[in-house]
Amino acid sequence: MVPDNRGFLPTSKKEIDSLGWDYIDIILFTGDAYVDHPSFGTAVIGRYLESCGYRVAIVPQPNWRDDLRDFKKLGRPRLFFGVNAGVMDSMVNHYTAARRIRSNDAYTPEGKSGQRPDYAVTVYTKILKHLYPDVPVVIGGVEASLRRLAHYDYWQDKIKPSILIESGADLLVYGMGEQAIRDIAATIERGGSEYDLRNIPQVGYVSDTINTKNTNNKKLHSFDAVLKDKMLFVNNFNIIEKESNSFNPSHLIEQYNNTYVHINPPYPVQKDGDIDEFYDLPFTREPHFRYNGKHIPAFEMIKFSVNTHRGCFGSCSFCTISAHQGKFVVSRSEESILNELRILADKEGFKGNISDLGGPTANMYKMKGRVISLCEKCKRDSCIYPNICNNLDISHKPLLDLYSKAQKIKGIKRFFISSGIRYDLFLDGYGYLSKDGEEYLKELIVSHTSGRLKVAPEHTEEHVLKSMGKPSFEGFKFLSEEFKRINKIYDLKYQLIPYFISSHPGCTINDMKKLASNPYLAGIELEQVQDFTPTPMTRSSISFCTGIDPKTLKKIFVERDELMKKKQKSFFFNKL
Repeated sequence: MVPDNRGFLPTSKKEIDSLGWDYIDIILFTGDAYVDHPSFGTAVIGRYLESCGYRVAIVPQPNWRDDLRDFKKLGRPRLFFGVNAGVMDSMVNHYTAARRIRSNDAYTPEGKSGQRPDYAVTVYTKILKHLYPDVPVVIGGVEASLRRLAHYDYWQDKIKPSILIESGADLLVYGMGEQAIRDIAATIERGGSEYDLRNIPQVGYVSDTINTKNTNNKKLHSFDAVLKDKMLFVNNFNIIEKESNSFNPSHLIEQYNNTYVHINPPYPVQKDGDIDEFYDLPFTREPHFRYNGKHIPAFEMIKFSVNTHRGCFGSCSFCTISAHQGKFVVSRSEESILNELRILADKEGFKGNISDLGGPTANMYKMKGRVISLCEKCKRDSCIYPNICNNLDISHKPLLDLYSKAQKIKGIKRFFISSGIRYDLFLDGYGYLSKDGEEYLKELIVSHTSGRLKVAPEHTEEHVLKSMGKPSFEGFKFLSEEFKRINKIYDLKYQLIPYFISSHPGCTINDMKKLASNPYLAGIELEQVQDFTPTPMTRSSISFCTGIDPKTLKKIFVERDELMKKKQKSFFFNKL
């Protein structure tokens, strides 16, 4: 029989039969459409498990509202079920900052909304545990990762328990999960015990005992305690954040009545090049053929883009990147990146332009501590705020070298940097921090901007920026002047597009009035203001929930009134 999967991981009984399989090792359920591309986590996990010798199938966007046939059609896997909500938390995907249902979903064919449930990980897991109670369910991805311990949920406006408690999953993998899922599969394959599984790094589990093999433990305040005392919730967050940003984190334990949620420390920080194997897998770089060529908006945005690294040491208060991907940047090798660019250049439909060559923060490629032993002792949550660490190597030369080599690849006319940049890595309010930083900005504007350079000062007022963990607006002022100067030299008509956030903790309507009238924004096209959305496991969401700044442990103003939040955002556009 000729295989009918056309190079994809199978998604149906027909495809599996055409492969001649009489069993499946692992079945992955996801809230996204199946796009076989390294920007989609389900594809990466599936392809990596395949490379380890396992038979893997994917069930994308299963119907949870009918007779559950999607959960039954492939039967029982030999090893385990894997579950994720998709690239985004399902609640962020579904609702606006005003808690209104979004009209579209970028990760679904034709952008159609309503193809995944609220709290998708919990819904999928409960169904699978009901149908196959004896088959292990391993949850992962952003939704599981950032809800691994007690967290504030904006949509229900309450502190919710660990997703392990709510879903009934057997194991949780947090962060970038390739190593953990590989070891889970190998442990189950060899008949390993529950004890063995619970000692795999970077997993969470529920136990009826506080005891653990790890000796470096931190016991958090219990779930009941944080419900009664907001300051204890703040204290828990500070411990979690400190450990998440540590080179050698502790084992965390959180009590729920007579049970305990355990979160094991992660694997050691990977070295540059270690992640190449995940990006070098045989992706088709296309949506699965089951969609018959239907438009998937998220894929259209990234289909000719390349990721250069993982992690971010910025640690903005409202951002989840460092909580999920880690503070320490791990970069791909030049050769791995250049090879992917060559693959894209040879793809049918490629017109010569790479839409993005970047990462969580585009200009952090190859940046790390000069002396790693100092990083091992460091407890800072950010390497660049409130000031740049003296041990951090902020050279942009590796990135400039990469750009130079990428530009020489046959078939590539131009590539753009669409990922966000941290301009405080190469300038401040007084000037450039280095010669290669100055060269980087010029290269970025002249060669890699498609008419508009998007940056995120986020606000103008110092006390608001402080609560966000963002640098002074003085840096944006210098950037703006340099942008004009470079435009003039090269006779360009490019625009500088700043992004801002309204209603962030600490921000009043008067602060937005000052932002809107700031003279340095005159003449700049002001179109991007995002109303703050509290997302799980961020410093800003803790402030929103408790009215306490976790950094200072002092009260902070929080705008909760929907009309006033709307006014904060509209003030920016002078619509009051």
